[in-house]
Amino acid sequence: MAIISTDRVRLGAVAADKADAIRQAGELLVAGGCVEAAYVDGMLGRETVMSTYLGNGISIPHGQFEDQGYIKSTGISVLQVPAGVEWEPGELAYLIVGIAAVGDEHIGVMANLAEVIEDPAAAEDLVRATSPQEIVGRLSREAAPDA
Repeated sequence: MAIISTDRVRLGAVAADKADAIRQAGELLVAGGCVEAAYVDGMLGRETVMSTYLGNGISIPHGQFEDQGYIKSTGISVLQVPAGVEWEPGELAYLIVGIAAVGDEHIGVMANLAEVIEDPAAAEDLVRATSPQEIVGRLSREAAPDA
């Protein structure tokens, strides 16, 4: 199974609040067969410990160490919220990247995403993407630069 695929990308989403956005990103991981439903609760719990907002309109909700038993396979979901959702006071997230990783794969996934997010133009491209293929292509290219 691919770490990221178009079936786990939702464009034009509307989220009532941060918790709703996390639930939606988590549900994409559940529907994609990456995690059990209980992992979504872990994603919500993780957010209460420390914010997953990275900047440039992007957040990366994920579970905690104790939630790893709910992960079936490493996967990424992407929820694009054009109107944004307040993640922190005064900080809107437009792209919510849900992450589920098995073992040490979590570190590699986070590093690959950080490379994209550090580039404001690349982050903006993801926020403004008009097809799931654009998002998958951009993240796949960054995740596997030799491919």
